[in-house]
Amino acid sequence: MNGMPDTTIAPALQRYAALDQRLLAAVRGIHILPTVAWPASLESRMIEAYGKGQFALPEVTYTRPDLAVARAELAAIEAAAGGNDPHDIDPLGDYLRRTAESWRIAAEMLESVGTAGFTAPSIALYGKPGDLIPGSQRSNLDAAHYFVELSDELGADLLADDSSVDMPAAELRDELAKTLDDFFGAGMIKVEVDAELTAKAAAGATRIRLRGDTCFSEYDRHQLLAHEAFVHSLTALNGRQQPLLASLARTSPRVTATQEGLAVFAELMSGAIDIARLKRISLRILAIDMALSGADFVEVYRYFSACGQSAADSFHSAQRVFRGVPLSGGAAFAKDNVYLSGLLTVHTFFRWAFKQQRMDLLRHLFAGKLTLHDVIALQPHFASGAILPPRWLPPWMQHVHGLAGKLAFSVFINGIHMNRVQGDELLSSV
Repeated sequence: MNGMPDTTIAPALQRYAALDQRLLAAVRGIHILPTVAWPASLESRMIEAYGKGQFALPEVTYTRPDLAVARAELAAIEAAAGGNDPHDIDPLGDYLRRTAESWRIAAEMLESVGTAGFTAPSIALYGKPGDLIPGSQRSNLDAAHYFVELSDELGADLLADDSSVDMPAAELRDELAKTLDDFFGAGMIKVEVDAELTAKAAAGATRIRLRGDTCFSEYDRHQLLAHEAFVHSLTALNGRQQPLLASLARTSPRVTATQEGLAVFAELMSGAIDIARLKRISLRILAIDMALSGADFVEVYRYFSACGQSAADSFHSAQRVFRGVPLSGGAAFAKDNVYLSGLLTVHTFFRWAFKQQRMDLLRHLFAGKLTLHDVIALQPHFASGAILPPRWLPPWMQHVHGLAGKLAFSVFINGIHMNRVQGDELLSSV
């Protein structure tokens, strides 16, 4: 049910269902990525010029939305969901309060599009590279440096292993469509080629888009299935099954870190991630840090290029960092900060849940667009049936024994400190 609450919802919960509907109505006009998107014609022209060594800052204009009405309504929903005593709030009210707050911050961010004022709310939503990873004394920036250095050490040997043949977007579209029809049902998810798409791919509940001017490798195909289809689309479709909170079908800003972390974790569990992918994710975090420290668009482009990316990929990577902000340095769109920190946090959560013998928590993570906090806090409502378990699970989550084996190994191996292991010890033991 995605309409107004009906009499099948317990009276005690109907207030939350009504607030949830108000929330969805309030955010209908808030579109983060479309607001900061660059015209494809500009991209093509600038990529050609940059490829020839003709560097100039792109001239990008944005249409600044007026979201004052939405912000006021979201603030009212925050207040209503919070109740009179913030220490005695139902988990459903807390979920709605947190979600409304994140949309309100996103609205403030979009109303500052094209200015340096875009940066602060962006960081409030997605964090910054220097933030510590939960449970660690290392920062997201430390992790990014580690994976880039590791990739550079291994890359020369690994390149020879990649014998995949690039396929056009239209060919990949047909392959994905057949796989998704077999998994979800015929026509449940459409796969389309989109010439205007900035990212290589994007997924919604019922549509996956592929960038039209690029080719895809076999790794790309596996990653799209594991990341876009079996996480982003799957959680959206499961969210649409929810009888109480229809907002669980929509990605609010506050769930971005968990969603993207879960999606990259799914690549890891599916064997669909390679070291080059980890390097690309990590380079974006380093580039955000560069931009915040004053680097302009051309400097960040040259950084990606020096790291081995093509002119087109370097431009698109720099573009991701500078969407919505001035290109002269000192500002950034922080969204790409969440991919690595989200992966590491989700990985830790999976290991923790396994040690606690709470595989149910891991399954519930796919019931809709949820954060790790939500999965734990909303357990009473999963237990009561107010929130339904997921209808679909990714293939790797359906094989519980295989997942348990991977997690058991991960939990144990985490206790072995590689800096204490000597090579001769290993040789003498085999």
